[in-house]
Amino acid sequence: MDKEHVETREEQACQAFLETVGQDLKAFGSAINMGEIEAAARLILRAEEEGNRVHISGIGKPAHLAGYLASLLSSTGTPAYFLHGTEAVHGSCGQTRPGDVVIFISNSGETAEMRSTILAVKDNGCRVIGVSGNRDSWLARESDVHLYAGVPAEGGPLNRAPRMSVLAETLVLQTLSVYLQAHKDITPRQYVKWHPGGALGRLRENEQ
Repeated sequence: MDKEHVETREEQACQAFLETVGQDLKAFGSAINMGEIEAAARLILRAEEEGNRVHISGIGKPAHLAGYLASLLSSTGTPAYFLHGTEAVHGSCGQTRPGDVVIFISNSGETAEMRSTILAVKDNGCRVIGVSGNRDSWLARESDVHLYAGVPAEGGPLNRAPRMSVLAETLVLQTLSVYLQAHKDITPRQYVKWHPGGALGRLRENEQ
């Protein structure tokens, strides 16, 4: 007969984290401010109408998220470009033009490196959509539109490594991507044309 399983410290930590995700992320998702999403979308759509572009940036973990979101937006009808969060002040602002939109992701919205980049892109004539977990942050105040992505806890050992905050930032920006895709009424045929490889590129003709 098998002995009764006793949860290890590692299993307990994982279970506690998953419970945090289930509770806090669901609450966050139901509280996303659609007014903020619409304002961000309007800023982007206006820039596109004027021939301008979208860039997404962040420092640290949010930089990895910025790369994913640039790819997601591009694949769903809103061409977007990754802007390195620190290289921006060392020449990469040259990829921007006056009237472009820069989406900047920062949980605290307060870091010194981020401030330098935001000031640089604004000095180059860009509009800013800030994404942070603090409505009263420096980033929120300096942004043309602020998207709130705050959660009560990160979860996991020490409750410090960015876990829940990254999930919240991802969710709010994915919601923005859905809004933009729906507004542009992207068809399956258009989507396949942009994504001809892999399983997504093998839609049946009657699905296009």
